[in-house]
Amino acid sequence: MPSPQQTVDAVIPAVTSSGIPIQVRRSARRKRTVNAVFRDGVALISIPAHFSAAQEAEWVRKMVARLEERVAGEADPEAAEGNLMLRARELSRTYLSGRARPRSVRWVSNQNSRWGSATPARGTIRLSDKLQGMPQWVVDYVLLHELAHLLVPSHGPAFWRLLESYPQTETAKAFLSGAAFASARGLRGEMGEDTGDAGADTGEAEED
Repeated sequence: MPSPQQTVDAVIPAVTSSGIPIQVRRSARRKRTVNAVFRDGVALISIPAHFSAAQEAEWVRKMVARLEERVAGEADPEAAEGNLMLRARELSRTYLSGRARPRSVRWVSNQNSRWGSATPARGTIRLSDKLQGMPQWVVDYVLLHELAHLLVPSHGPAFWRLLESYPQTETAKAFLSGAAFASARGLRGEMGEDTGDAGADTGEAEED
């Protein structure tokens, strides 16, 4: 019978510290290398198939921490907020005829119950940092959603008409609902075979 400490050590976290679901893939082709990357809204950890449960838990924790440290180290808050503003203006021009003109768009870490929020009177938009690592079309939907709130504060028919031209509205809403469901229940993705494309994404961490 495993000791209590061994049982604790074998516990695999379900989400990252920022709430992004963790998915583990075991691969028979991997012998020693462990890879971690943010992809399609999850933290994907690829490990050798022969790892024990304790090894899996150890390396998942280690690689997620390393991946988050790397992403945090590369992030320039001022540049990130500048990029958000540029993207907001582009989305406003494309889908709202440029009518939504935010004064401030920034990432925040204290928004745990909403993906985004807007204050029309001040022209400010705040996006939860839990969106970081999700597909760009999802982040664009949330940003466009908040831009629309600068024009129409409520969620009435006039508001939703503003989002009709964005082609990913329903898909993004479904994606966010699934992410919120998984995070709230501590779920993580099913294990699967490595497709051999590890290392193709940015923001990855690898250990040999």
